[in-house]
Amino acid sequence: MLLGVPKEIKTDEHRVGLTPAAVRELVHHGHNVLVEQGAGLGAGLDDAAYEAAGATIAADAEEVFARGDMIVKVKEPQPVECRRLRPGQLLFTYLHLAPDPEQTRLLLASGATAIAYETVTDAAGRLPLLAPMSEVAGRMSVQAAAHALEKTQGGRGVLMGGVPGVRPARVVVLGGGVVGTNAARLAIGLGAEVVVIDRSLGRLKELDALYGPAMRTLYATRETIEEAVTAADAVIGAVLVPGAAAPKLIDRPLLGRMQPGAVLVDVAIDQGGCFETSRATTHRQPTYEVDGIVHYCVANMPGGVARTSTFALNNATLPFVLALADKGAARALAEDPHLMNGLNVHAGQLTIEAVAEAQNLTAVTPADALSRAA
Repeated sequence: MLLGVPKEIKTDEHRVGLTPAAVRELVHHGHNVLVEQGAGLGAGLDDAAYEAAGATIAADAEEVFARGDMIVKVKEPQPVECRRLRPGQLLFTYLHLAPDPEQTRLLLASGATAIAYETVTDAAGRLPLLAPMSEVAGRMSVQAAAHALEKTQGGRGVLMGGVPGVRPARVVVLGGGVVGTNAARLAIGLGAEVVVIDRSLGRLKELDALYGPAMRTLYATRETIEEAVTAADAVIGAVLVPGAAAPKLIDRPLLGRMQPGAVLVDVAIDQGGCFETSRATTHRQPTYEVDGIVHYCVANMPGGVARTSTFALNNATLPFVLALADKGAARALAEDPHLMNGLNVHAGQLTIEAVAEAQNLTAVTPADALSRAA
């Protein structure tokens, strides 16, 4: 199989779909890899490293999309990339379709098969290809909040860890999953007062056992969220409904009751955001203010630490890339129900119900989509 790796074109995105080490593994398995010139430079990976691993360097993205049987990316394809896809071609990347009707429409029109990293599962029902970027984003969210809290950034002028005689920042984390746990861990390490709110008692018990009195845990109700958020210096939105739009946990009226200069960091922005006033921002212009509250809503947070993120992502995706390349999409999906859960679009058919509900479309099961197209 010929695998194509284009350079990411989303604003301030510097990750790359495959590292030279991953290319070397694919070549060892008998595959060919075509990498767009300069695709890895943002992660500190030059063309010479890819050539040494056995890849061929393409002059531009058009060549990569035109020749590749399988396209391996990081971020969701932009409109120009969607239009380069063709029937029978395989796309493996993050998609986040629920809040993005245009991308859904273009992928359906392309006739390609699109598998989303974020909906691939494992035997425990976890999301193994989302987890590494969730770890990165969770840790970055606290760094972002600490910076945004500075007065010159529009924040309250509060130091995350405080100093002797002065209380530290109060950080509220909405969601105790991978993002929330990593955010809480870093906030605790910086000396903040940390509250994690989640609706799973089992998860709250696990966090309590891990962190003890260093972290407060609260069961998620409207009342507990409102009480915690109105007293917070920083709120990390870390909720996730796999494949679906994120629930709105802070509405505009609640925003007006928060501390002036408090910071909201919406890590769920890829899925539409979990604050009513959230809108996607970039690393170049990461924040904006609504009702005196600083919002940080960068839609590709891990892209800011592209080298760390690229290697972490490849560690998780490479086994699936190899399976798809070695067996072909139909066989690989049929043999692995967890990979099958990643199928979002196939031959003009939508195969994920959560996206269909969010966009008022009709979905078929992945198995039905594959059988219809056979």
